[in-house]
Amino acid sequence: MRVHWTGRAKARLRLIHDYIAEDSPQSALQVVDRVTARSQQLKELPRSGRQVPEYNHMDVRELLEKHCGP
Repeated sequence: MRVHWTGRAKARLRLIHDYIAEDSPQSALQVVDRVTARSQQLKELPRSGRQVPEYNHMDVRELLEKHCGP
């Protein structure tokens, strides 16, 4: 299984990074690292995550990553 990030997903991750980096550049990098690592779960478990209804294709999945705290 290959994990492919859409351009939109990459852009959103960059926006998240930039927003967090305003207060804490180190935390911003940690969040990006966690999200990127979480996406690799799809290589091991390709059917994990939620199907994305707007793509109407069972191989397109999304995983959510929650960040709490500083």
